[in-house]
Amino acid sequence: MLITSSDVPVWVASQTTDMRKGCFSLAAFVQQEFELDPKSSQLFVFFGAGGTKVKLLQWDRNGFVLTYKCLADGRFRVPKVGGKKYKLSMSDLNLLLEGIDLTNKQRLRAV
Repeated sequence: MLITSSDVPVWVASQTTDMRKGCFSLAAFVQQEFELDPKSSQLFVFFGAGGTKVKLLQWDRNGFVLTYKCLADGRFRVPKVGGKKYKLSMSDLNLLLEGIDLTNKQRLRAV
């Protein structure tokens, strides 16, 4: 789903987000609430209240890219984390978007 490098920082909003918000409203949210630059090379993730919708915001040289996914069946298993935001790796985000519950997963260590 995502076409981006694996070393891009991924920030997820801890609270649910109004899915009616567009790229400029989400960028203002990133700037005010996350205290981060929305035009940086980072990815910002927002989940809707029902757990079936997600928006991804990223700056691409001269404009915002807003990706929207709405599940036809099921819900995203979003971790419950305190604070305004939390950081994920790109691989963990892809697992989350595929329906994997991150709260109980264990990564295998490279030998």
